[in-house]
Amino acid sequence: MLFLIQYDRPVGRIVRLERFSDDQWQWARKPSLTWKSSCSVAASEEALRKTHGRYFEDVEGLLAALAAA
Repeated sequence: MLFLIQYDRPVGRIVRLERFSDDQWQWARKPSLTWKSSCSVAASEEALRKTHGRYFEDVEGLLAALAAA
């Protein structure tokens, strides 16, 4: 599965999250070029949240995860 995340860095939040099946990679690339974003490949959204957690957590959540590690 492919995920395309548009993230607003100054605000610190996800603006848009799109999911594509593996055979739709050519469609996922078109908005990524427009958004100046990159595509992430993950088996599931849960896996994506583990590998790219910074996009899904606020500052407090990130600090809590860091303290727990």
